[in-house]
Amino acid sequence: MCMRIIIAPDKFKGSLSAVEAAGAMAEGIRLVEPGAVLELFPMADGGEGTVEAIAAATGAEIRRKKVHGPLPGQVVLASWAFLPAQNGSVAGLADGAGHTALIEMAQASGFSLVPESDRDPMLTTTRGAGELVLEALGAGCGRIIVGIGGSATVDGGTGLAEALGYRFLDERGREVPGQGSSLSLIRTIDTSGRDPRIQEARFLVASDVDSPLTGPQGAARVFGPQKGATPEQVEELDRGLENLGHLMRDTLGVDVLELPGAGGAGGLGAALVAFCGATVSSGARLVAEVTGLASRIEGADLVLTGEGSYDSQTARGKTPAAVAAMAAEAGVPAIIVAGSVADDQEAGGVPVFCVTPGPVSLEDAMRSARSFVVSGTARLMRLLGAVTRG
Repeated sequence: MCMRIIIAPDKFKGSLSAVEAAGAMAEGIRLVEPGAVLELFPMADGGEGTVEAIAAATGAEIRRKKVHGPLPGQVVLASWAFLPAQNGSVAGLADGAGHTALIEMAQASGFSLVPESDRDPMLTTTRGAGELVLEALGAGCGRIIVGIGGSATVDGGTGLAEALGYRFLDERGREVPGQGSSLSLIRTIDTSGRDPRIQEARFLVASDVDSPLTGPQGAARVFGPQKGATPEQVEELDRGLENLGHLMRDTLGVDVLELPGAGGAGGLGAALVAFCGATVSSGARLVAEVTGLASRIEGADLVLTGEGSYDSQTARGKTPAAVAAMAAEAGVPAIIVAGSVADDQEAGGVPVFCVTPGPVSLEDAMRSARSFVVSGTARLMRLLGAVTRG
């Protein structure tokens, strides 16, 4: 009997898109199991590639808009997806909200838009992501899904809120800009100018992490250094996010300080909940439901998922962990395929297989990523065959 194998990886960042990774894994399987029935589901978890994955599965229309980038004075051309109401029913997104917008905050405020020499989460802003939300509201979208992975920001979502008409005032009543350096200065949140269309739309956050807003696992301490923050700036940003969280509770009546996912995108998850009434969902599970992966796992013989680097963040909502969890729920064995695996990480009982054949430099590994995934997946299938025969 032919095996039915589900292939559902995320991107191998910097080397392979999710589509390319899935294709390479399929090629490796066919070298060993040419008769296997393969079903490819390129995945994303709210970060880069989320709009592409959902648009490919639903036929959504890709639209583009010039918006503010994450750096002061920067302008970028950002893509978002428009899904008409009639298509939403096919995708399982229609619930009376009308048209749906799919927004990837990384398109406007992402890490990849900032050169390494310019990384500074004290200055970067989510304003451009807010401008994409305004564009979606103007297009008549009653449901807005915002993927919040891959950000360059730790502004608590104040930049997005600024774009939507909120103002942030210091102790003297002066307006401060929506960026990380202002978080500790805010004493008042002025809601008088917010766009009234916000209350008419339904917002859903597609998050790639379950981090809280502040604390040891929060937005500043975990992700701040990756975005260029010094140890001193990390502490300042964490205090600023705590200040903002208290103001959200006191002014808006929304407590986000301990909310899982609130720390995503430097606190943008918290902002979308507090300022837009959003609910937070696993980005990977959302993509799985929309693309049909969730239903196709049932009855499969094996699920292969993966990403470029398996580390401590994977288990906190990244694609491989979410796909493996869905496989476990369906009683289907899953294996995580990765280009590198942190020595001190374990996958909660899910096997993790490193496709890199031996010690190589990061540059060589990324340059040879496709061939490593093909040969590594073939090697994995031979090992599985040997175990089965044994």
